[in-house]
Parts: sequence; structure tokens; C-alpha cells
Amino acid sequence: MGSSVRELAGATPVTRDRYIDLLRVASLGTVVLGHWLMAAVTTDGVGNLLAVVPGLQLLTWVLQIMPVFFFVGGFSHALSYRSLLRKRPEGSTDSVYSAFLRARLQRLLRPTMVFVLVWGAAALIVQLLGGGGGLTGVTLRLVTQPLWFIGIYLAMVAFTPPLLKLHDRYGWGAFAALAGAAATVDVLRFAAGVPYLEFLNFAFVWLAVHQLGFLRADGRIRRPALLAGSGLGAAAALVALGPYPLSMVGMPGEKISNMAPPTLALLCHGLWLVGAVELLRAPGARLVARPRVWRTVVAANGVAMTAFLWHLTAMLGVYGAMLALDIPLPEPATGAWWAQVPLRIAVAAGVTAALVAVFRTFERPVSAVPGRGTRSGPLSALGVTLTLLGVLGLSMVGYGGLLEGHTALLIAVRVSAPAAVAMALGGWLLVERAGR
Repeated sequence: MGSSVRELAGATPVTRDRYIDLLRVASLGTVVLGHWLMAAVTTDGVGNLLAVVPGLQLLTWVLQIMPVFFFVGGFSHALSYRSLLRKRPEGSTDSVYSAFLRARLQRLLRPTMVFVLVWGAAALIVQLLGGGGGLTGVTLRLVTQPLWFIGIYLAMVAFTPPLLKLHDRYGWGAFAALAGAAATVDVLRFAAGVPYLEFLNFAFVWLAVHQLGFLRADGRIRRPALLAGSGLGAAAALVALGPYPLSMVGMPGEKISNMAPPTLALLCHGLWLVGAVELLRAPGARLVARPRVWRTVVAANGVAMTAFLWHLTAMLGVYGAMLALDIPLPEPATGAWWAQVPLRIAVAAGVTAALVAVFRTFERPVSAVPGRGTRSGPLSALGVTLTLLGVLGLSMVGYGGLLEGHTALLIAVRVSAPAAVAMALGGWLLVERAGR
């Protein structure tokens, strides 16, 4: 692996924006570290450190960095799709869309589907043997939660071509339209009490952040300080004067969340973060220009999705081992608990590295070459829709209660784990077939 990383790093074109790669790794790494730190596990169950110490919720204004990942995604998707358009053979029809989907989703979906199948088989075996209680049951419910991110990212990839056209025509106007739609949803939600409308902001908020990546790709974010300041000020005003909670991540038992579904406050938080990382662009570029740092970024990018998928498995495995070995679990936020944090995180990182070593082979990039005259766009669209619904459904229902037929509400339909897995796998196969 070392030699291949060194070769990849050495073959990097001088035109590549290495800072974007650094942001991708740093944002996912921050999310993983945040999940490890927020978990407050006791013998009574799994809680959230931010609920135990509410004052720490202010840290989410810096550490809730998922908008940066989606911003980076918009940048990368714009470059990838435009590159495919330039390579399109004469006489081809809609094959560019299928090739784009396969190239962007294969590296994402292969490790995801392996994760889904491995955990599905493990959950079935555990419950057939009569297990599934205590921390095991909590684990079966929690390990699939990060899949919501996969579902949102699938939607971003699928909507890239039409939204990129809108961007090419209207620029900042396309972003403003999505932001205005998100604001309208919140007004109707909170002022008029219109039910269910808030779920539209899963699209409007995250696609608006994604649109900022298009603007970055065209060099149109020229005043990052203004973007950061206005975003931070607007988010602070919305939280102080409106119905929005302080935390920019979901909290257990809260009536209103800035994350599920996303709110206008979270969109303003995204503006602040994008402006902030753009302000750090020059020193970040100098940092990643160092050969050793760049090799580290290349290596991390090669396994980032696998590590993200399995990091909760590692963390809960560490807590399970502690319980099995009768190692005391101090009360969260006490001195003894904080003293254990570095060791727990170090062990969780080691377990994650071991899982990455096992499953990293499924995270290999594929080439994207448009075909000639294939009309596979509708098949691709159907495939990505089914996959999106499947992974979102699985993130909500989890693997607990498989034998009891446990279900969760996805949009307006109740879905079980087997149904979600079937949709995800079927959709992935359709994307694969269309892309070939």
C-alpha cells in the first residue's frame, strides 16, 4: 500500500486542487471523532455527551462539519461531470449521465453494500440465537444511522446534471433559489404549522450547500469573509430569536432538530463553515503541498468511506469489550470519564484501522468513460432512486427487531430492514448495469 500511495501522490497533476482533498479527509475525520466523543455509554444504555453537558453544544458550531463535505462534493461533481461531457463520443445520447452516476457512486456503494450485507447477516445470526438485548440491541439499531449521509449524497450526485445547468445559467441565483425554498419551508412549518413540509428541507438545505461547491469550482466565492460573517450572524440570530435549538447536531428527545430535518439555521451554519474554510485556503494549500502531508491525505482519501461506515461498529465494539471484561464505565462527563477518553478513542481508532484493512479492497475507484449511443439514463435514475430510499430506510429502521418485523416510517410508507436492503441492492445493480 505504501508504494502505491507514494506513486499516486507523485503522479498528482499540478493543476489538482489538493486543498479540496484535505477538506474531504478533515471533514469526515471530524465527524468520526465527534461521534466517538459524544457517545456517553453506561450500563443503562447509550446517551449523548451534549445532553449531559448542554454547554458543550456550542462546540457543534465548529465541529458539525458535514456541510463542508457536501460543499466539497459539489466541487468534485462539477469537475467530474464537465470532464465527461468533454469526453463524450460523437453520437452519444444520455450515456454521460449513466457513466457519471457509476463513476461517482461505485466507490461509494461497493463498501456500503458490503457493510449492509455483513451487518445484516450478523444481525440475523445474533437474533436467531436469541440475542439482541442490552448493548447488542442498541448496536443493531445504531450502526446503520450513518447511512443517512449516504442517502443524501446519492441525491446530490443524481441532481448534479440539472442543478449544474441551473448554476451555469444563473450562478448565485440558483443557490439563492434553493436557500429561499428552504426559508419558505421553515416559515410554513413554524409560522403556519403546515405538517410534513419540513421534510423537503432534506433536499433544499443540503442541495444549497452542494451548490456552493459549484460556485467554488468556478471561482465565484470571492468574499469568503463576508460569507462566513453573514452565515454566522444569521445562524446566531435565528437561534437567539427563533425556534431553532443551539445544537447543530441532533439531540435525543428534542422536539425541534436542526439536522432532522435540516433547518434554515443549519444552512446558515453551512455558509459560515464554507466561508471559514475558504479563508483558510492559502495556508491549507501550503500545508498539503508538503510531500509527507500530501501522501497522508492520499492514503486517507483511499479508505475514507470504509472508515466512516465502520467507525461506529468499532466504537460500540470497544464499549462491548469493556462491559464483557468488567472494566468500569464512569458516569459521563466526570473526571474519570474524561480520563478514559484518550484511551477509548485510541482503541476505537485501532479497531477501525483493522476493519479498514479487511474491507478497504471494496473502495477502489472505477474509470468513467461515456458509451456511444446508449439510452440508459432512465435505468440509472430508477437505480439511484431505489438505492437512496433503501439506505435512508435502513438508517431509520436499523437491524434491531428483524425477527419481529420491526419497521420505521420512510416518507409516508413504513419500511422494514429486509425491504430496505432489497431496495438498496436492487438499485445498486441497476446503476451498475446502466453504467456498463
